[in-house]
Amino acid sequence: MITKEQVQELIGREAYGSDGDKIGKLGQVYLDDQTGQPEFATVNTGLFGMSESFIPLADASVTGDGLAVPFSKDRVKDAPNVSPDGGHLSPEDEQRLYEYYGLDYDRSAGLGYDESGDLGYDGSVGDRDDVDGTVGRDTSGPTTDDAMTRSEERLDVGTRSEEAGRVRLRKYVETEHVQTTVPVQRERAVIEREPITDENFDEATSGPEISEEEHEVVLHEEKPVVSTHAEPVERVRLGKEQRTDQETVSGEVRKERIETDGDVDNR
Repeated sequence: MITKEQVQELIGREAYGSDGDKIGKLGQVYLDDQTGQPEFATVNTGLFGMSESFIPLADASVTGDGLAVPFSKDRVKDAPNVSPDGGHLSPEDEQRLYEYYGLDYDRSAGLGYDESGDLGYDGSVGDRDDVDGTVGRDTSGPTTDDAMTRSEERLDVGTRSEEAGRVRLRKYVETEHVQTTVPVQRERAVIEREPITDENFDEATSGPEISEEEHEVVLHEEKPVVSTHAEPVERVRLGKEQRTDQETVSGEVRKERIETDGDVDNR
């Protein structure tokens, strides 16, 4: 048996059918005037919960996040259309509902009625009085007003800095073959002949008239000599600069749409 306190906690939460499907959110709760126990509850069904169906609570049970009833969603949606008069169900309406759901209807079995013979509901549970004069009533719960807010998601785009790589500056030695041209000097022997004159006659006849002689001349030449020396040629350092590129990003955003169910004029 569901208590009044349990139902108060369930107002605005989901009702689940026998097949596990969501039926709608719980709205008003009708209590037995004699025992104070919940007998009927309204469930918001239809497009956007614009319709309201009655469902008996006799065999309902509390689940982790709502209320489970032994009827399918379609059966609840097709329940007889009942409009409580002054917040009370008449015996005729109650009987129609019990018969529709295949339950035994016994008016003398403790189903509470007020002095007029009607089954009433507790106005503090799931009831929203239109004290501000607004036409209509809210079927989505006790904490909302007479307007519906439509929201959209927006992409929040920004940047974050992360390491993209590292650059190191290192020095190494490589050997290459270099060729160059160097001028070198060489000595070579040449024969010089001069005639006998008065000036060189004495030198020419200072030796024996006939003899064997030998004269030697040392010849020299230059050879290329290769060596190396180190000298600085440039300085190299690592630096950073910033560059701005354009990148395209994408994401999925959700948008709420509001539709109407019923005969209504757009303004």
